[in-house]
Amino acid sequence: MRKLKHIIGFALRYKGYALLNVLCNILYVVFNLLSLLLFIPFLRLLFSEQEITYEKPAFSFSTEWGEQYFNYLMGSFVRENEKLDSLLFICFVVLLLFFLKNLFRYLAMFFLAAVRHGVVRDLRESLFNRTMDLPLGYFSEERKGDLIARLTNDVQEVNYSVMSGLELLFRDPLSIVISLAALFFISPQLTLLSLVLMPLSALAIGRVSKSLKRTSGKVQKQFGELVNSIEEGLGGVKIIKAFNAQTFIKERFREQNNRYNELNVRAHRKLDLASPLSEFLGAAVMVTLVWYGGNLILNPGVKAPIDGGAFIGFIIVFSQVMRPVQAISSAWSNLQKGEAALDRIEEVMQARDSVAEAPNARPIENFQRNIAYQGVSFAYGKKPVLNDIHLEIPKGTSVALVGESGAGKSTLADLLPRFYDPTMGTITIDGHDISQLKIADLRNLFGIVTQNPILFNDSVYRNIAFGMDEVPMAEIERAAHIANAHGFIEQLENGYYTTIGDGGGKLSGGQRQRLSIARAVLKNPPILILDEATSALDTESEKLVQDALFRLMENRTSLIIAHRLSTIQHCDEIIVMKDGSIIERGKHQELYDRGGVYRKLIELQSFG
Repeated sequence: MRKLKHIIGFALRYKGYALLNVLCNILYVVFNLLSLLLFIPFLRLLFSEQEITYEKPAFSFSTEWGEQYFNYLMGSFVRENEKLDSLLFICFVVLLLFFLKNLFRYLAMFFLAAVRHGVVRDLRESLFNRTMDLPLGYFSEERKGDLIARLTNDVQEVNYSVMSGLELLFRDPLSIVISLAALFFISPQLTLLSLVLMPLSALAIGRVSKSLKRTSGKVQKQFGELVNSIEEGLGGVKIIKAFNAQTFIKERFREQNNRYNELNVRAHRKLDLASPLSEFLGAAVMVTLVWYGGNLILNPGVKAPIDGGAFIGFIIVFSQVMRPVQAISSAWSNLQKGEAALDRIEEVMQARDSVAEAPNARPIENFQRNIAYQGVSFAYGKKPVLNDIHLEIPKGTSVALVGESGAGKSTLADLLPRFYDPTMGTITIDGHDISQLKIADLRNLFGIVTQNPILFNDSVYRNIAFGMDEVPMAEIERAAHIANAHGFIEQLENGYYTTIGDGGGKLSGGQRQRLSIARAVLKNPPILILDEATSALDTESEKLVQDALFRLMENRTSLIIAHRLSTIQHCDEIIVMKDGSIIERGKHQELYDRGGVYRKLIELQSFG
């Protein structure tokens, strides 16, 4: 259970509540034990089944002195009161003990609730923060639905299984230790015998728990597949309907849902087996003790180490020991089930960060001279994407990247803000290797506008001011004016405070793109990356967006990725890429007159 150290680390933040929980659990165990031990001697004295002790016994460290002194106190009360009054007193004492026992049981759970849910909250926050810090390459390899499952179902499984198990593991061992001390006080011989028998039942439970962990791991993985299918179905519902693929999607979901159900049934059957198996094995241990102790007492030729009354008390207390033993068995099974979820969480927490900040990273506040790619190569796994790129972008210039899909244009741009690191070569800004700069400072230099604008289910204001606090409305409106967005924003129901829906779904494509441009304008970065920012727009929207982009690019260094070559003819340099290499470079007219690949691309688009 090595992975539990992380959970315990979170729990230590709530050590005050944890200590109160332990104290209340100790008092709960003590009052529970007293409610059992005191009730029988009271009734024995009340109904004259035991001789009343009239003289106070001399003190000694022995079982006999404890019994004699207790009989002396209880006998005095019975002798000095009527039997009905004594019965009423006995009932009151027992009721008080049960009240105190359950009061401290509730208080233990009351204090533990803050620990339990606090740990789950902190774990979920830590996992989400780690997810946000991972490089983009991680998300291209992992399914979004599976990550959502880890953040939701797996973390909740830690709440149900691990925290419930830890609750029992911290409480019930106290009950066992105190009860075993009482049993040892009554009969050391029978107690030692019980300690030999109980581990045998624990061994059987351990085999079931090990099998449960394997099945639970499959359950968590399958749930990730199921959530991924849901996410893909909801996200692609338009295409699904357009291609009449509802039957295919429904059938795929049905198969995954059935598989998840089968694994869940198997896991819960194994989990449910732990409690009855533990109870049966506990009963077998108790029957063995009854048979052995009964033989000692009933056999006239053997001097029994315990009398009949003490033996009855021993069995009653031992029956209470078996309850926490069974609970610990169930807790262990729960922990095994929860460990499968912890394994999946641990995979994200321990994921290798391929874009890590250097230990002594340097700050950078502005961009002054140039950007340079020096012998840069990059590969996704074993698949090469860029090959020995040499490129310089002076400050204030605009450079366009063109070429067929898969030529490496977007990857070349993604290397600049260190979404990925090159496998060979270096990229420098003003002569500084970007791998030696503070990542946050580096990314502050860039404004990025993508083909598919990323917007959030929030107000127009918050989307434009994304990542900034308390931005004056005048600055928001100025950015919107530059992006040609102010007009349509004012026509919205609540203007700048209108919620735009999931992914900006309440807006048109052109409106969404202009909002993303306004966001870039507000950030006021010295370097722009425009990744096919107009390729998905109609002609009218493209004109508005292109006009906004020209305003945005004024006095800025720009790296532009474009399929529509008519939008980049004004650029200071055009880079033509193919299969990860630069094959042509120059200004528009120069490349066109050369009659190479660039001219062929122009003619293909003109013909289209």
